Amino acid sequence: MRVHLVGVSGTGMGALAALLVEAGHAVSGSDVAFDPPIGPALEALAVRCMHGYDASHLDDRPDLVVVGNAIRRDNPEAVAAERLGLKRASMSGALREHFLAKRRPLVVAGTHGKTTTSAMCAWLLSRAGFDPGWFIGGIPKGLDRGAAIGSTRVRPGVGRAPFVVEGDEYDAVFWHKQPKFLDYIGVGPDDVAIITSVELDHIDIYPDVASYEAAFRAFVRAVPPQGLLVCDAHDPRARAIVSEEARGTRVAWYALERDDTGDVTPTWLGAPATVTSDGAQQFDLYVGGMSCGRYALRVPGRHNVRNAVAALAACAEGMGASVTDARAHLASFEGVRRRQDLLGEPDGVRVYDDFAHHPTAVDETLRALRSRHAQGQLWVAFEPRSATACRALHQEAYARAFDAADRVLLAPLGRTNIPEGERLDLAKLAGELGNKARVMGSVEEIVDVVVAEAKPGDTVALFSNGAFGGLHGKLLKGLAAR
Repeated sequence: MRVHLVGVSGTGMGALAALLVEAGHAVSGSDVAFDPPIGPALEALAVRCMHGYDASHLDDRPDLVVVGNAIRRDNPEAVAAERLGLKRASMSGALREHFLAKRRPLVVAGTHGKTTTSAMCAWLLSRAGFDPGWFIGGIPKGLDRGAAIGSTRVRPGVGRAPFVVEGDEYDAVFWHKQPKFLDYIGVGPDDVAIITSVELDHIDIYPDVASYEAAFRAFVRAVPPQGLLVCDAHDPRARAIVSEEARGTRVAWYALERDDTGDVTPTWLGAPATVTSDGAQQFDLYVGGMSCGRYALRVPGRHNVRNAVAALAACAEGMGASVTDARAHLASFEGVRRRQDLLGEPDGVRVYDDFAHHPTAVDETLRALRSRHAQGQLWVAFEPRSATACRALHQEAYARAFDAADRVLLAPLGRTNIPEGERLDLAKLAGELGNKARVMGSVEEIVDVVVAEAKPGDTVALFSNGAFGGLHGKLLKGLAAR
């Protein structure tokens, strides 16, 4: 086919473009910018990149027009596609029709941990010889790309090959205002799903807790009866939703030792053990009360042990992978780019990049970095950039999220269109955090402070779900030159 993607430079749309190219289609795409890393990656794939949005981009009448969820209905290309009667699809709809059909989806949903858990699943299944496909909102280290088709053949005695999908609860497209993850589940009779957590996010889409939970309730109801639903018994909202909605579907509960799991007894249990000198996190795995031995993770933090137990449960109980063999595969998992991603150590200062922006993610990531690097000061530069992070919704939660940090630098809000009365109050937050926190006026000011005051042996974490104004490169350069 000839496929055109409107809004191709988004992370998910860029990954879909890569899948379409791999499948042999001729792909073009339009966007307002083609910045690294997506722009150069699309050019390397020979995707025809068209700058700006113009109805003339559809003059050759492509066989399919995929419209990104950031595109509004008055976009010139969206209007032209409808006027010309061209076949349209959302990103999630196109993924379902062209790549999930005749496959066995493993869909990872939840507020936190989706990307890492999805990457772990893809890694474990790949190393176990299942030849999975995957579609992940990040780039797993070792797999080196965020999306791959994998095998499309049906193996005797095994059935359809798995396809791992990170299930986002954000809207699919302007004419189909439902969560994307509903397009990924219910493809076949025995799909596997994971719910890692449910905590209000995407306030621009979900105005309250009830509306957010309603999306996950619909997701749980969509898991087929012969499938498997893997759920964190420690998360009270996830536990309640699954208990109430998963009628007839098999549920595999997981948790960590000493978790409060309410009236649920987890089948899959991880017991965090020691952190080795190289930063590896060890834990003991129990399944149905039976010990499966000690496992190790290169990525630190209790939250990653939790992610690992979820991935092991889904791959073993859901897909038939060997729990024993998975021990070695998990130990070689290197993580995901932009998740505790060590960028360098200029002048002895460790600089990490992380996607964390929700207060729960900020807290867990900082605690994980502190467990890995007990010596030296732990700095964090935080950019509130998402629609949720820029609002006062989590004002109190942020005041507790930075407990593990020694120095906190708060960058300006990444959005200026939030009404003043609804904005996160950075000055108030800094006051609640005390002397360790400062509100910064710019990226350049952050660089100046860290370069002047960070000492060899310190750790600096850069938290943003965006490009953070090029802070990463500027800080590495400044530390190296001092």
